[in-house]
Amino acid sequence: MKVYPDGREEFKEGGSRVEAIKWDGADSHKIVGHEPIVGCAFLVGSVVARTYGSDYWLTTVVTEIVEKTYEYILFKTTNSTYKLLR
Repeated sequence: MKVYPDGREEFKEGGSRVEAIKWDGADSHKIVGHEPIVGCAFLVGSVVARTYGSDYWLTTVVTEIVEKTYEYILFKTTNSTYKLLR
């Protein structure tokens, strides 16, 4: 979920594919974990195609883990704040 400064939350994407992406170069990356990691982009989505559009949501680089609970991880990226429901 994207979390706006006024507290509103907007569902962006769901699925079993959750990956921390470490960019090695312009076109090269590797998966380094399955929860948000500072310094990595974060991808959430489906492992199989569901539509003709994209089946995932990719964030900009994670800059801060704000809160981590049993129910969710609240994290900030270069552009936004997100809540990953567990």
